[in-house]
Amino acid sequence: MAVVRDTPRWDRLFAARTRGDVGEGIAAVLAILGQPDLISFAGGFPDPLTFPRKRASALLEEFAAESEWAAFQYAPTRGLAGPLDALAARLHALQGRAPADGELLITSGAIEALELIGKSFIDRGDLVAIEGPTYLGAIMAFRSFEAEVVAIPIDEHGLEVDVLERRLAEGLRPKLLYTIPDHQNPAGVSLSRERRESLVELSRRYGFLVVEDVAYRELGFEEEAEPSLWSLAPDMVMQVGTTSKTFFPGVRLGWAVGPADVTAQLVSAKQNTDQCAGALGQRLFEEYVRRGWIDEQLAQSRALYRRKCERMLAALEREMPESVRWTRPRGGFFSWLTLPNGGDAADLAMRAVELGVAIVPGSLFFPDGRGGDNVRLSFSLVDEALIDDGVERLASLVKS
Repeated sequence: MAVVRDTPRWDRLFAARTRGDVGEGIAAVLAILGQPDLISFAGGFPDPLTFPRKRASALLEEFAAESEWAAFQYAPTRGLAGPLDALAARLHALQGRAPADGELLITSGAIEALELIGKSFIDRGDLVAIEGPTYLGAIMAFRSFEAEVVAIPIDEHGLEVDVLERRLAEGLRPKLLYTIPDHQNPAGVSLSRERRESLVELSRRYGFLVVEDVAYRELGFEEEAEPSLWSLAPDMVMQVGTTSKTFFPGVRLGWAVGPADVTAQLVSAKQNTDQCAGALGQRLFEEYVRRGWIDEQLAQSRALYRRKCERMLAALEREMPESVRWTRPRGGFFSWLTLPNGGDAADLAMRAVELGVAIVPGSLFFPDGRGGDNVRLSFSLVDEALIDDGVERLASLVKS
């Protein structure tokens, strides 16, 4: 008689640090967001209209015709020399400071940079301060190393640095502070100049590393940008960036720049993860920068996202009840909506799907369950012609 064995319950063997804490209701909402034919304000993805298909294809043909082996081979862990030089020159041009020797590392997207920082700094129980709300991927990256994650509130001017200062004076001692100072995900707000200067001064006084995520910095709708935190305090700030929003996400390319000893530690950690970022993506990005194509693309991208943002904000103004509030971004992909009277954003998201609209409830962007009355609205990927209809449907649910 054959012996029938029970299917192993592998989840019993999963490492404790990998077990999620997202509630069942939120998980159900996220599962629905992948349905086709939704007017989606959910995903923080770039619009495919910004992808450089023809130029990328021409570069690939060029690499093959010239028998360039470097684009198709393994790369040094820190990155290929040409792409590192092009990226350093771009940082100098845009942020007013060039990385010194040993300060720059090319990564497989910004999320890998966060993973490397976590691997290099965090022991179980270490404290990491973040913005509340903030990028879900950062919360997950820090928690994967069993950090204690504490949220500092934000307002329309970004991180409330005075609250951080008070918490530090009361004894809060983070190893890291993670911030998205430009066109923040999910709130769409930017950190003021005064607060930037105060934040880096606090990092010196209390000895924590500032992790600055500049994913949306180059997608501002206005000409002038505030100085990056890294340019203000290169010895106290580790900047992480990505080309996913400005070039295209298929290459999975990003960077980390900061103190040389920290970068060296990240290089060591990277040798035990993916060993190197893809050489092909590095070379494509290098040529795109050197030939000036990236700036042409960014001008078109900013115009597209600004137009979508303005249309969504106008629709919100027209359709939403007066009791609903939302942020007015000056760049990036997102606006942050607050429902009246403690509204249930998770329930709203479920009901919105029934009307063919996808949104993301705000509690996903906090480490402690807050955000139940908030919604992240992304205007980056939604079809421009469907924005008015989508907001009208969403507003009908809020009114009801």
